[in-house]
Amino acid sequence: MSKGERWHALLDLLAAEGRLDVEETAAALEVSSATIRRDLDELAEQRMLIRTRGGAIAHGVSYELPLRYKSSRHATEKQRIAAAAVELVAPGDVVGFNGGTTTTEVARALALRAGGERRDAADGATPVFTVVTNALNIAGELAVRPQVKLVVTGGVARPQTYELVGPLTAGVLNEVVLDVAVLGVDGLDPRLGVMTRQEDEASISRLFAERAQRVVVVTDSSKLGRRAFARICGLDAVDVVVTDAAAPADAVARLDDMGIKVITV
Repeated sequence: MSKGERWHALLDLLAAEGRLDVEETAAALEVSSATIRRDLDELAEQRMLIRTRGGAIAHGVSYELPLRYKSSRHATEKQRIAAAAVELVAPGDVVGFNGGTTTTEVARALALRAGGERRDAADGATPVFTVVTNALNIAGELAVRPQVKLVVTGGVARPQTYELVGPLTAGVLNEVVLDVAVLGVDGLDPRLGVMTRQEDEASISRLFAERAQRVVVVTDSSKLGRRAFARICGLDAVDVVVTDAAAPADAVARLDDMGIKVITV
């Protein structure tokens, strides 16, 4: 198990249990206690948890919203998708995230990567990435990460998805330029494009796409070929689709024929 995989596993356990014991966690992950202690120390330095004698507890700011927001559906696939998606982002990039369980996983993976790269950098005070988001739960996780510069749009909060929407949200997005937009979607149809359930969320996600140099759609394979009520944008605006290995071969082939890079994990 790599360090990144261990860190994901540790944070998942912490989110579920609220606290970790070094010895029990080492046994669960089948690694040494010394390895778990080092991991917990490094995660504590990044403010992703609070170190205690013999273990760790969840950081209140970081985990309260994600605990309510977290979905168990396709969780393993979404973590693999997130690990692949963050490899498409370069240090110094400005990255936009809309809301959703998959984009939340990508944001978490980006924060972990930023922590490691900042540790190795000569100038440890410079943020590794800038993140622009309208998702309150993503903002809640990244606000305490000094390695990430965070920009949160204004707007009216939708309690179902923690997304900010409306004219205030659009006003901020119209004033920024993104290197990469990472979009979670509820449907992807070869003819209609990418879609979501709510029209106000669709209009904001469309702005993310318009303000970005590259658009990366992250979605588990259950969304491929599915339609939803509100259209975000056509597939001509999408550069990369990252999905899981269960994606139908014909759907992948159609996207490839349209010039869209498809990464399956």
